[in-house]
Parts: sequence; structure tokens; C-alpha cells
Amino acid sequence: MADSDIRYYILFANYEQGLALRDLLLAENIPNRIAPAPRAIQGELSCGMSLLLSPGDVDAAKACIDRHHAPYHAIVPLAGQIKSHRDKYC
Repeated sequence: MADSDIRYYILFANYEQGLALRDLLLAENIPNRIAPAPRAIQGELSCGMSLLLSPGDVDAAKACIDRHHAPYHAIVPLAGQIKSHRDKYC
């Protein structure tokens, strides 16, 4: 599997933490998007929200988290979750 198939998910205890970190990342021009937390990595967290990062943005996101002491649960790599052909009907 190619590195381009790996996405990084930032997991949170609650959605307020996720939205706050999203604002910090956007302020520092670090690309991210809100995504459902994949069930395979959600574990016992009740929050189903995650922030999705590309591999090249992980270090910048970690630096932003450290600078702002932003709360989060984990950053987890997971391959094969984005399928470009899914939900196309034509």
C-alpha cells in the first residue's frame, strides 16, 4: 500500500476539542478536514469526530498542538479509508 493511501486521524474526547483544534490548524494554514472517526480506531471514545490529515501535514499539526497545548486523544495512521470510487453511481 502506498504512503498516499495512509491518512492520519486526530481523535478527541469530545467535539469541542476537535473544533478548537480545527480553528488553530486553520489559523496556521495546516490543511485538515472534519471526518467521522473510523470505528476501527475509535475505541472507547464517545466522540465520533476526528480531524483528517495528509501524511505531509502531520508534523506541522503536532507542532501546532504542542505550541497551543491543545487537548486531543491520539493521532492514528490508517490506510485504505478513502475510496474515490465509492458512492459513484454513473
